Amino acid sequence: MKEKISILDLFLTFAKIGVMTFGGGYAMLPIIERELIDKRKWISRQDLMDYFALSQVTPGVIAVNTASLLGYQKRKTFGALAATLGVITPSIIIITLIALFLKQYMDAELTARLFAAIRICVAALIVNALIPFFKKGIVNLFTFIIFLCCLVIYFFFKISPAVLIVLSALAAIIHNLLLERRPR
Repeated sequence: MKEKISILDLFLTFAKIGVMTFGGGYAMLPIIERELIDKRKWISRQDLMDYFALSQVTPGVIAVNTASLLGYQKRKTFGALAATLGVITPSIIIITLIALFLKQYMDAELTARLFAAIRICVAALIVNALIPFFKKGIVNLFTFIIFLCCLVIYFFFKISPAVLIVLSALAAIIHNLLLERRPR
């Protein structure tokens, strides 16, 4: 984790992540994890979970934010730029090609079936990406209660995820302050 990573390696690694991933956001998480932790050993699992958490409270796509954070950590501004460009370049190319060629086939039955199959695959990838969050995030009764409260508030009251993140952070701060004041 201490070796100096080249700008080109950052770009190519995140380009590989970008080109291999369909479904965006959470569907990318298992691939990001496999590339950065298992294959390259650039960061620890805990660091990646921290990047994901930080990416959720900053504007933008989780993969782009994670690429920017890791790139900056490894090679400062040019590293952030290389990693960010790496993860978005494949999408720009693919979307441009799809826009050029797919318009004529949008009404075809095969296209509809293709997109239905892709949606199911993306749903499976998202569920797979969420499992580590549950394992690392729900560690005690307090975090389980926060999870349940957020789930209920989001689905029944349609409160913005950004508001839920802020409220969860405030709840954690208050909880920790109360724990510190408790006599031992």
